Amino acid sequence: MTSMTSMTSNTKTSMTSAEHPVVVLLRGINVGGNRKVPMSDLQRTLEASGCSDVTTYIQSGNAVCRAAGTNEAIEARLEPAIAATFGFHVDTVVRTAAEWAQYVSTAQFPDAASARPNLLHLALAKRPLAASAQELLAARCSDEERFALLDDALWIDFAGGAGRSKLTPAALDRAAGSPVTARNWRTVERLQALLVALG
Repeated sequence: MTSMTSMTSNTKTSMTSAEHPVVVLLRGINVGGNRKVPMSDLQRTLEASGCSDVTTYIQSGNAVCRAAGTNEAIEARLEPAIAATFGFHVDTVVRTAAEWAQYVSTAQFPDAASARPNLLHLALAKRPLAASAQELLAARCSDEERFALLDDALWIDFAGGAGRSKLTPAALDRAAGSPVTARNWRTVERLQALLVALG
């Protein structure tokens, strides 16, 4: 088991009326036929909520678009709109293009990114990570797993497979202190490419 804690500067978007590129992540949708959110319907919902240039990526609930306001303000607009459209609440995490680029440039465990990109996960919480996150995660991390806390990002190398890990979604929520959603390295890179294309 390997863990580390490191702090980096992180660009935060101030409240603004100007649209800027963001990543929108939906948690826990389209899993096992439950909580179905078709991406075409999600795109229309985001557009109706004030987002523009919306592009979705795969069925796990990822979108790149332009939106105005802070991350928290965008989340606060999108969550009730998504609930009204699909009939259930979906925790939604928003990050700016600058924040996403920082995740990519400071990604942990480059050996895992190269050898097993589907098992290297970036996990993001709705709120700043709890002070106790390091201790709680270390207690559940197996000898073959690694994790790193880097500012607001939690990187996990599920070397033995995520399905057998004790770092379950519920455990991540408890450690972080707020709902967490995770994406593998392939998805992280693809969303970065979509942000670059958006300009």
